[in-house]
Amino acid sequence: MSWNNQPQQQPVQPPDARPGWARKRIIIPSAFGLFCFGVVIGAAGGGNTENAAREKPVPTVTKTVTAHPKEPVADTTDDKPTNAKESADQDAEKPKAMPDFVGMGLQSAQDAAQKQGFYSLTSHDSSGRDRMQAFDRNWKVCSQNYKAGKTIPLDTELDFGAVKLEETCPTADQKAPAPAGDTMPNFAGKSVKAARGALDSGTSITVTDAGADDRMVLLESNWKVCTQSPSPGVALKGQPVEFTAVKYEESCP
Repeated sequence: MSWNNQPQQQPVQPPDARPGWARKRIIIPSAFGLFCFGVVIGAAGGGNTENAAREKPVPTVTKTVTAHPKEPVADTTDDKPTNAKESADQDAEKPKAMPDFVGMGLQSAQDAAQKQGFYSLTSHDSSGRDRMQAFDRNWKVCSQNYKAGKTIPLDTELDFGAVKLEETCPTADQKAPAPAGDTMPNFAGKSVKAARGALDSGTSITVTDAGADDRMVLLESNWKVCTQSPSPGVALKGQPVEFTAVKYEESCP
């Protein structure tokens, strides 16, 4: 038998000399696995908590209110006016003695009248020139439409006749002429403005200077009529009207 034909023996592994506990396989979970496990558990727990909160019944509170009958309100309709308008109307019906405003400045007279309760106020040019009282402080009272001491309601309209402060009050109050009817009025001595106002608004009117200077008549309340055409008493049928005039401080030629 040849030596080469001998079967080869396998090398024998030496026995494991480690103790038994060391030879056991220990599996250590990774940090990522633990994190995923915690999220799943937390989600499951959170869902249960939310469902439990939703399913929890809300207590109902019932409040009992006892109605008390209202006490009757006293009827005071007959004791005093129901509103301010009725009170004002009643005060306006009460008569009051008319104060004396003659000699006062127009603005001061109006203020005093309002303090007394008279609020319906107007004024006119006492000279008959039909001038407007644009600045009441520049005018003084010459007349009043009710005598001082006369008892009148507070809603009565008071009309003051006035002239400018530097002027003298006329002996008798002169108002602007009344509107012309079918015949021509006499406008001699009246202001051109007052004469124009008395005629129909559609009347054609020409005004010239009665003096020799041939001045333009601009502020008609400062000019007075000397002559007119048509003459006083002539029927008015829409014909043109002509006036000659001079300033108030002048004499007609």
